Parts: sequence; structure tokens; C-alpha cells
Amino acid sequence: MFDTVLVANRGEIAVRVVRTLRSMGVRSVAVFSDADADARHVREADEAVRIGPAPAAESYLSVERLLEAAARTGAQAVHPGYGFLAENAGFARACEEAGLVFIGPPADAIALMGDKIRAKETVKAAGVPVVPGSSGSGLTDAQLVDAAREIGTPVLLKPSAGGGGKGMRLVRDAAVLADEIAAARREARASFGDDTLLVERWIDRPRHIEIQVLADGHGNVVHLGERECSLQRRHQKVIEEAPSVLLDEATRAAMGEAAVQAARSCGYRGAGTVEFIVPGNDPSSYYFMEMNTRLQVEHPVTELVTGLDLVEWQLRVAAGEELGFAQRDVRLTGHAIEARLCAEDPARGFLPSGGTVLRLHEPEGDGVRTDSGLSEGTEVGSLYDPMLSKVIAYGPDRATALRKLRAALARTVTLGVQTNAGFLRRLLAHPAVVAGELDTGLVEREVDGLVSLDVPEEVYEAAAAVRLDALRPRGDGWTDPFSVPNGWRMGGEPKPVAFHLRATGHEPVTHTPRGTHTVTEDHVSVTLDGVRHTFHRGADWLGRDGDAWQVRDHDPVAASLTGAAHAGADSLTAPMPGTVTVVKVAVGDEVSAGQSLLVVEAMKMEHVISAPHAGTVAELDVAPGTTVAMDQVLAVIAPTDDGEQETA
Repeated sequence: MFDTVLVANRGEIAVRVVRTLRSMGVRSVAVFSDADADARHVREADEAVRIGPAPAAESYLSVERLLEAAARTGAQAVHPGYGFLAENAGFARACEEAGLVFIGPPADAIALMGDKIRAKETVKAAGVPVVPGSSGSGLTDAQLVDAAREIGTPVLLKPSAGGGGKGMRLVRDAAVLADEIAAARREARASFGDDTLLVERWIDRPRHIEIQVLADGHGNVVHLGERECSLQRRHQKVIEEAPSVLLDEATRAAMGEAAVQAARSCGYRGAGTVEFIVPGNDPSSYYFMEMNTRLQVEHPVTELVTGLDLVEWQLRVAAGEELGFAQRDVRLTGHAIEARLCAEDPARGFLPSGGTVLRLHEPEGDGVRTDSGLSEGTEVGSLYDPMLSKVIAYGPDRATALRKLRAALARTVTLGVQTNAGFLRRLLAHPAVVAGELDTGLVEREVDGLVSLDVPEEVYEAAAAVRLDALRPRGDGWTDPFSVPNGWRMGGEPKPVAFHLRATGHEPVTHTPRGTHTVTEDHVSVTLDGVRHTFHRGADWLGRDGDAWQVRDHDPVAASLTGAAHAGADSLTAPMPGTVTVVKVAVGDEVSAGQSLLVVEAMKMEHVISAPHAGTVAELDVAPGTTVAMDQVLAVIAPTDDGEQETA
């Protein structure tokens, strides 16, 4: 076994890997960019090395700096986690050339399975069922159109390189194939530097089921059952569980054997995942989709139902050990479900969020596990992936696991950063989810009913209670009657105290407290109409049942003065914290309604800022590279004064 392992990643997965290294008595080395100097993974590792500035290209994606860090600390092996360089064949080869063990599959297996076209042809030759579609690499647009017409619409266009849904296009009308192919190529080229496409038959209401495999260097390959990953939004998984309610024992065994053959076909070693697309009405008709040559985000659910530590087995296999068990020894016991907690605001179209973690509570125990990279004081910025943590629940059956996970999400507190915890809790209570009637389009179909758009009255009541409490006199002795917030006024009836408040993303309100209140440093409770509501509090944030609201003081006078300063003009503000990457206009330019003016990027998401109406750029406060906060003014467009203004 290794003495020292460098973890070439950050956040929750780095913390997760360090935990297993510590339990095995292996020294851990963390790496960090300037933005992560005080991060949790840095504090929990035995040693940490700065590897560069905040941008990932100059730190976590720098092969040279990672190898230098390994050499400086005497590391014998590198664990890549997931994301960044985890599925980079060049990094795996560079580690080998530097005399380091790459804790993952051979570079050739990574390269083969990273090419969707070659991967599909390889596993097909090994007898693994594949989705009907195009064959061969480097197809022209015309060849792709011909293949699509032969398959019959609807079809799915997919980039051969990369993943995460980027560049994927569902085409139901053959008449728009040429345009969709061109668009898919542009996005694939921008995302992966490779515009090679393939086309596959689209399966309506499919389920996404993946099989976890483990392979050693002695010819042993086993599967550890399946994970159901059908709950997705924009092709990104949000909830995963093991096992799937769809599969019976015979289908599970058949899919598991297919996954084992897929792993053998590329000479796999270590932990990997073979992903299948499965028609919901016919689970026996499963098709290979791709192989992820790394540890998956959702690996904890497999760990909980098998009792195996997958990171430990990655280390043991990489150190040359043989698997200590055979397929007949693998047992799936109970049920586990995972929810991905992300820095995003469901009420604002799931735009990335950010900020400082002011209050943090992450549930643990009684069948609940949280894998997290957070701590109070953590700065969540816009440079890296939005996933913050994972909450996982285990029970003897699915109903119990669902109930525990919903309760755990309700207890999760991340004040200071808006997250999707409340959305996930409501999703897990959806009747179709409870019944196990899942498909990859369910979340998108039901999303509107799962997002909480209105601010409940008790939130404003709690915000007012905090402010009212701050006004109350403290200590003993004489109290100035004019300082007591009781609404008293000379020569008239008491006038109730009112507070001008504004919840982020909502219009300002004037709220007069009417209930009873209890305020402490960490909590505020209010009773309205006989119902008691308790919130976590931190600065101007309130949280309850996974939802959170930032409620600030609103100064109507200052707001009116600001409005007067921009009379007859419209301010364009940043919809999320991020970085301005593109500026297409200058002050004085004439613009048309809907014209693209700027692009703001955060956490791998781009948001185009467009002109709300025809007019002139009166102010422009940013340039490419400018870091902006949410709601920061970017530009001001003075409308065209022609009596018939064109609006977007």
C-alpha cells in the first residue's frame, strides 16, 4: 500500500477521498488554488500544496503543477476524484511517466471509452447491446442526415467527446436535421474542442440506469449492482438511488454481466460505471450508453447497499492487490438515495448562486450521511462546479430511505448561499417519485410545481421580528420612551411599527409585525394565526425546511432617488454572481430590442444579457474579465424616444 497519496481535486470529493486515506493510515496531500486557500479539503488533509491562481486552467487543470506538487511531497500515487483531469488520458500517462501510480484505469481505457463512437463499437463487438444509430467516426453532415433518416425520427445527436449533456440535441422533425447538426457541432466544438457527432435512436420516456464495476489487475471483474439515475434536469443527475425499482433479479444479472463484458473489452482496472438507457415499459431492452472511467458522484449509494468502500478498493487495486471477493459474494441490502446539493436558485431559473456560508448544519447519523466540502465561512464563488455536497439516506426499504432523505434535506442549513435543498425535498415527495415511476424527463415536466416562487408571510414576519428585537432596549435602568419600538407618538393613537423589506428576486414590501416572536442568535420563531414557525437565521438570511430567503432592508427614498437618476432608462443587472466574458457594445451604441449585449459566466453556465428594448447604451460599467455580484448594474439602455418603442 502507498505511504502518501496526492488528491488532485477539491471540494466534497477531495474531503471524501481524504477520509478513506486517513482510515487506511495513508498520508494525504491536498492541492489548492488561491481561491481555496482556506477550504475544508485543505484543512483536513495531512499536507497541502498551493498550485496556482484561482482559474482552473492555471491550477486544478495544470498537469505540470500537479506533478510538481506530488514530487515535492513525496507522493507515490495520485487520486483524481471526478471532474477536472479524472478522465484525461494524457494526465494518466503523465503520472505514469513521472513514476506515479494513477488511481484509476489505464490511459488506453480512458481514451477508448472517452470516444463515444469507438466505445460503442468496442462494446458491441463484445456482445453488449447498443442503441441503434450511426457507425463510424468523422461522419459528414450529409452522412449524419442519412443515418438519422434510416433510423427514423426522433433521434438524438450527441458529441463523440465529452458529456454532461452539452451539444446533445433531440430532433423530432427531419426537416430541421441540418440546422440542428450545425448547432450541435458548434456547441461540441466550443465545449470539447471536437465537433465529431453521432446519431442515435431516441427512446421516449427512458430510464437511466448504470452499473458499478470493479476490476483488478489480475483478471477479476465484478459488478456491484445498479443505480437508478433517471431524475435529471438538463441532462444532469439530481437524485440517484440503489437499487432500481425497475429491475428484477434476472434483468439485474443480465445488465451486470453486460457491464462486466464492457469493462473487459477495454482492459479496465479500478472502479468504473457502465451507463445504460432503458425503456421504462420494457426493462429487458437495455442499451449501452457510455462508460465513465472514474469514481461517480453517486458512488455513496452503492457503498451503503453493498457495505464496500469504493475509494478503498480503488486504492487497493491501484496498489496491485487482488479483489478479495467474487461476484457470488456481492449482496445488495436495503435501499439508499442521494440528493445533490448545488449552489443554484430554483426560483430564478436555477441560475448559479454564490456567497459566504454564514450558518451550516449538515445532517449525519440514523441512516443519513453527508459528503461535503463546506464549512462556515466558506466562500462559494463562480469559478468551479456548483455542487456543494451530497446528502444520502439509507433504510431497509425504499419508502424508509425516501422519508429519511426528505427529513435530512429539511434539516440541512446553508445560509448565505442559495441552494436547491427545498426543491429536492419537494421532488422526493412527488407522487411519481414516491411510486418509483421515473424517467429522464420527469423533472423538466414537473419543475414548475416544484419551485417555490412566493415568499410566505411568515418569512417577512420573522425578518421583521429580528429587526424589532434589535430595536428593543438592553440592560437595566432608565429607558428613553422614545426609543421603545411600540408605535407610541405624541398626541395620537400608537401607530404600528412597519418595516420596509425586500427578499432577493422579489418586489419590496412594507410589513407590520402582528404575531408573537422569540429571537435568539441562531433562530427566530414567530406565531401567526395560532401556528408557530421556526427559522434558522444568519445575518439577513432565514432558512426553513431546506428553503432559504435573503431579506434585506429596503429604503424607498434611496430607491426613488436611484430611479430618478436613471429616469427614462432601463438598468441591466447581473442575474447571478460571475464573470463578464463578452462585451459586444460600447457607450453610445444604438441597440435593437433583444440584441445580445453581454455574456456573464458562472459555474460552467453562460447567461446572455439582451437589450429589453431598442435604445442607446447610456452606461456600461463592466469589461471582459470583470467579476460581478448578483443584481449588480452592468449597463443602462436609454430607450428610443419615438413614441413606438420596440420591446423584446
